[in-house]
Amino acid sequence: MRLAQANIELLPTSELTTHFVFARDGFVALVVRRENGFGNIGATGLLCEKGMAQLIWRGEKLVFVAGGFEQNATEDDVTKLRSFALDLKNSLSATPHSI
Repeated sequence: MRLAQANIELLPTSELTTHFVFARDGFVALVVRRENGFGNIGATGLLCEKGMAQLIWRGEKLVFVAGGFEQNATEDDVTKLRSFALDLKNSLSATPHSI
C-alpha cells in the first residue's frame, strides 16, 4: 500500500533533520531519515499543541500524554492509531504486515 493510497501525508518539517513526520487523522509518526529513503519507523502518537502525545496506560485507562498535555484515549482513537501505524509500516515496506 502506498502512502497516498493510505491517505498518509508527509508533513513539512525543515527544522527536523533526522526524521520524517507522517500524519493521518490527527496522528503522527516519526520515521528515521536515511540517505536512500526511509529508515526505521519510530514512535506514533496524537498530534497536539505540545507536539506528539504518546499513548500510555494510566492506571486502568489509556491516555495520550505530552509535556503539559493529557487527554483520555477512546477505543476509536486506539483503533485509528493502530491502523495508521500498520498502514504506514505496510506503505514503507515491500512486504505487508499485520498486527
